[in-house]
Amino acid sequence: MSEQPAAVDLVDIWKRFPGVIANAGANLTVRPGTVHAVLGENGAGKTTLMNVLAGVYRPESGSVLIGGHEHAFANPAAAIDAGVVMVHQEFRLIPTFTVAENVALGQSPRILAKRSIEESVGELAERFGLATEPDKEVWQLSMGERQRVEILKALWRDAKVLILDEPTAVLTPDEATELGRIVAAMAADGRSIIFISHKLDEVTAFCDEATVLRGGSTVAASLPVQDIDAGRLAELMVGEATEVSIRRQRTTEIGPAVLSLEGLSVRDDRGVAVVNGVSLTVGAGEIVGIAGVAGNGQRPLADAVAGLQQLEAGAIALSGDDVTTAPPRTRSGAGLAYVPEDRLGVGLAPKLNVVENSILRSYRSLKKGPFIDQGAATAACEGLIDEYNVKVGKLDAPMAGLSGGNLQRLLVGRELADDPIVLIAAQPTRGLDVQGVAAIQEILVDQARSGTGILLISEDLDELLALSDRLLVMHEGSVVAEFDPDDVTRAEVGAAMAGAH
Repeated sequence: MSEQPAAVDLVDIWKRFPGVIANAGANLTVRPGTVHAVLGENGAGKTTLMNVLAGVYRPESGSVLIGGHEHAFANPAAAIDAGVVMVHQEFRLIPTFTVAENVALGQSPRILAKRSIEESVGELAERFGLATEPDKEVWQLSMGERQRVEILKALWRDAKVLILDEPTAVLTPDEATELGRIVAAMAADGRSIIFISHKLDEVTAFCDEATVLRGGSTVAASLPVQDIDAGRLAELMVGEATEVSIRRQRTTEIGPAVLSLEGLSVRDDRGVAVVNGVSLTVGAGEIVGIAGVAGNGQRPLADAVAGLQQLEAGAIALSGDDVTTAPPRTRSGAGLAYVPEDRLGVGLAPKLNVVENSILRSYRSLKKGPFIDQGAATAACEGLIDEYNVKVGKLDAPMAGLSGGNLQRLLVGRELADDPIVLIAAQPTRGLDVQGVAAIQEILVDQARSGTGILLISEDLDELLALSDRLLVMHEGSVVAEFDPDDVTRAEVGAAMAGAH
């Protein structure tokens, strides 16, 4: 008897977007009745590859096989017809509809009595241990309960392959544990689950096999999870050592602390702790790097320091002055600059033009009466463009028209224009080409040399090892390790990123 074909076989998938190769010959094989993790840092190509499988994107080349049969999905509906359903991070539910109505919406071939739908949904939920109330409206549900509704929708459509994109990102720890049980029940029923996650402890607890993507390519395929620890998975995700564009000579003349964090704790909008008692200092002229698998509290920590995220507890000081309760404008005036990881969503205003974006930090000093002095604003913008080698077209054109590298150059230049005492730089080179990476790294090194203290948050371990004077590692919202970048191995950093203290 021939061997059962793979539930999913993605072969040599290529997908490009303007200026970006998202998938570069990626491969994935998922066996029937298994839970298969797809791992990789942000930008590794995971979501793009899953969108190809789910019919959202069509690949430029490569093959998509489901149960041994090749498909070319024109849209998600075609993928659903073939038994492939994706549960996205952002739930797609109608809050004023009941659970049963959301589950059956668009899928019932004929008008059914409300009671009949509720009974059918209830039976399906009971079969897989998905505790829910079919007659309850979705707006009344917790995030964990809403996720169960999304899974019920997939099962109602008889999904043979279920893709869960960061399924525990919105769940409490107890809800995440419950999800693990539900996933196991679906696999025991013969379905194949693809589990996209950054949380390596959940991968080792829930999954049978794992595939790791890096730079759009598959670097490790179908690894048996029981035979590999989380530290090795983290090491595969961050990659082997590669040549970096600049290697900084460490400074031994670090000045007094310009940034002090004491016991910072933050909860997200769901009340879940995302930063847990973080304490650290950054000295004048020092670059302190923070490493960690994405989603372990780095972004809320940076936002909290910048004043964009409310603290639950803790204190923040700039050069000894307490700014814990100060608004972002006051922190900026006290010498804090922030380059957020979401350059267009948070750092810049895409619909404003180049000049307007370049003066967002300094416009108060450019006023003539109640209005902005347009001549002074344009001159300031042109000075920034010249100093940081920003390639732009018309200065009155919307900011969103610039390339990623030029967006980042302008953002970094704007934040450094007033010689801040502290710079928070979160993922400052993500998505840039080689020249763009080199330019931003050189700017950071020069700024540290001038005396600015820099907190550098990056998912590029080579960058952190090359630029940092000290390297901290965050895991589950806490700083769990501190290393000398000149005296640590990638394996040691990887183990800390996976939670080995």
